[in-house]
Amino acid sequence: MKLLRTIAIALALGCAISGVQAKAKVTGLPDFTELARSNSPAVVNISSTSKPNVTSNRVPPGFSDPGMPDDGPLSEFFRRFFGEEGRGGPGGPGGPGGPGRDARASLGSGFIISEDGYVITNNHVVREADEIIVRMSDRSEFPAKVVGTDPRSDIAVLKIESKNKLPTVEFGDSDQLEVGEWVLAIGSPFGFDYSVTAGIVSAKGRSLPNENYVPFIQTDVAINPGNSGGPLFNMDGKVVGVNSQIYSRTGGFMGVSFAIPIHVVLNVYNQLRDKGSVTRGWLGVLIQDVTQELAESFEMEKPLGALVSKVLPDSPAQKGGIETGDIITRFSGTVVERSSDLPPIVGTTQVGDVIDVDVIRTGSNKKLKITIGALPEEEPVAAAGKPAQKSELDEKLKIAVVDLTTQRRKQLQVESGGALVSNIEPGAAYEGGLRVGDVIVQLNNEKITDRGHFERTVKSLKAGKTVPVLIQRQGGPLFLAIKVPDGAAD
Repeated sequence: MKLLRTIAIALALGCAISGVQAKAKVTGLPDFTELARSNSPAVVNISSTSKPNVTSNRVPPGFSDPGMPDDGPLSEFFRRFFGEEGRGGPGGPGGPGGPGRDARASLGSGFIISEDGYVITNNHVVREADEIIVRMSDRSEFPAKVVGTDPRSDIAVLKIESKNKLPTVEFGDSDQLEVGEWVLAIGSPFGFDYSVTAGIVSAKGRSLPNENYVPFIQTDVAINPGNSGGPLFNMDGKVVGVNSQIYSRTGGFMGVSFAIPIHVVLNVYNQLRDKGSVTRGWLGVLIQDVTQELAESFEMEKPLGALVSKVLPDSPAQKGGIETGDIITRFSGTVVERSSDLPPIVGTTQVGDVIDVDVIRTGSNKKLKITIGALPEEEPVAAAGKPAQKSELDEKLKIAVVDLTTQRRKQLQVESGGALVSNIEPGAAYEGGLRVGDVIVQLNNEKITDRGHFERTVKSLKAGKTVPVLIQRQGGPLFLAIKVPDGAAD
């Protein structure tokens, strides 16, 4: 009996110790109370009025439509988020305030960056606004004027005037953020002022459609319409980003949110404050990722860098010696792992700086010096081409090409050379991604001048080898990789 009692006591003690350990583990979770308390005074609600505008009720006011099919899985991909005015949200006439409530619509959030009243928010929050009101946590309100906006980064700088020094946030280092690190957002989702949500950093350096110059921070922090423009804090209580976009099929939170890194924000802020506009560095190349197949075709050990598919005329890249087919692996000492790494680095480079650029060209490493230019206001837009009539197939690649007429060359934006794909059947070329209507500009690192040149080049390809092919598709350049069939004659 004594033995049984001893065992029972030991088990009870073990359970008690386990309970204490479990409790300690729970209490070891992050505590955001002080962080929220100390930073909320510098976070603001931004509302505005604008002239009446007749819009569709299919989506909330202010949401952009990317032009995708309504029934497609990405029909609401990357919509900008605004308040739910007129949609039953608490900040709109359909909400708790009822129809008699002030017509001002709660659009988003922001934060005070200086004691004299500079405020950061998103460009899409204040776009086309006739009157902007900034409301503090103590419910005091200030009219705001727009100092400057930058649509490319979606940042806007506002200015409010106060007789007293205003509370401000501190800045962290967004480059030092690590995946898995806790972060916190303060904002006004659906008009609920000063809501606090927390999560972790899911990824860094995300490149989103039409946002080439921002390496977004991806988080799983709950972000909804109204959080837009609000700050993202690290656990030291310092701002590391501005909440800007969400991935959503409904317009609400789905666990994938994106913030603009604070180092990008501060660069834009300083330029807007000092001169009212933003100048970005420009290289003048069109680039794409290096896939495993392309790496093999360029005789690389592994995929790396940004593959140059086109060098724009009279650009810094052309003047500095960059060529189509070069693979940029390092820019100003920074390794370029993926093509999406390059635009943000170039964009933050000072215009006029002379930069070392490392490239791989036909299997050899080369170092170039490029003088960075200013990014033009308008970037090249691709135009659609048309397929041509069918002609005789090449038996090796199962593809047929024709020469380009003067009219077709103009339509497809091909300056010189090239051969137009007029027919293709299942085989090496099709499996490599070529399609009717593509213009073959280079094959196996050799510029194609016409149909005859293409056919001679195909005959020289070695069986079993993977070769790069540069095409022009709908006005834009693209590298593909074709594996020559093993049974093909050399």
